[in-house]
Amino acid sequence: MQPRTWTAVALGAIAIVGCTSSGAATDPGDALATQAAAAFACPARATDAGDARPGPAPGTRLQVVTTVAPLTSLVAAVAGDRADVHGVIPEGQDSHTYEPKPSVATLLSTADVVFVNGLDLEDPLRDLARQDIRSGAQLVELGTLTLDPDAYIYDFSFPRDGGKPNPHLWTDPPMARCYAAIAASVLAKADSANAPVYRANFDALAARIDDLDHRMQDASARMPASDRKLLTYHDAYAYFAAHYGWTVIGAIQVSSFEDPTPKEVAQLIEQIRREHVPAIFGSEVFPSPVLAQIGKETGVRYVDTLRDDDLPGTPGQPDHSYLGLMKADFVTMVSNVGGDASALSAFDTTPTAPDGATYPQ
Repeated sequence: MQPRTWTAVALGAIAIVGCTSSGAATDPGDALATQAAAAFACPARATDAGDARPGPAPGTRLQVVTTVAPLTSLVAAVAGDRADVHGVIPEGQDSHTYEPKPSVATLLSTADVVFVNGLDLEDPLRDLARQDIRSGAQLVELGTLTLDPDAYIYDFSFPRDGGKPNPHLWTDPPMARCYAAIAASVLAKADSANAPVYRANFDALAARIDDLDHRMQDASARMPASDRKLLTYHDAYAYFAAHYGWTVIGAIQVSSFEDPTPKEVAQLIEQIRREHVPAIFGSEVFPSPVLAQIGKETGVRYVDTLRDDDLPGTPGQPDHSYLGLMKADFVTMVSNVGGDASALSAFDTTPTAPDGATYPQ
């Protein structure tokens, strides 16, 4: 893994619907988008996604390519043992800047279906897929099918004038459930002989996602709004925050430039004290001496085990899944800001279908 530097961004509080915050969104459109995201329902175009195909040749299985590990896990849970699922972005790799290797082009050229997040998350890989997938194969943008433009959240790391919305929809379980619904529809139409299996696998996964969602809603509702605040290593929780009524006050963003200036650090420390932030959340994958130092300066607990697209454990372990990822994050968030995470800790992450997907490490 390449050495990384960090820069401070988002020094102003961002109001999230459902929370009380001293800050406010600077653009009325941002508040409307957050409201729309909070009221999200999976659209009909998602649940009826994909085109009918004749299916794989006798004796072969549908070949599916995905991008980041959470998407790979969701698609694999739907596919079960009826399709081959290949993730291509290594866990721990920055999906925003990942440049596909030549071997990825070969894999794409043999795929029946390629699932990408879209919303400008993995542009180089999406562009490569567009030029390399064979005739009759399908390129499916999960995030683009899931969310209407009026619910695109633009914020400090993804400003509206940059034209790229925050793409991290999967940290919001209802949106991840919609991703799985898209996968079920696409796979069922591409491989009708196994359609009943794909749909049954989706039903089992959806029920488990709903269970996790209800537990997180309950845990959040039992916490005062003043404790539901996030300062994180990466701006990946905007849709999560809109759904559960948390406030994202900022992020220390991975950068290829330089470390934050003393002035930026001082401003962030001042904001943390002003906002009474209960904890600062760092990443196990991208350690941040800056965040650790800010925690020490402010006396705020620094927790460096949050993750957004790197699954817990290793491939083959029960917690190495989308469900395991969100359980770990939710328990970490709730327990470290003073909430009761006992129901979340008891959540069952046992795989709902066999997961034989390839997860590059």
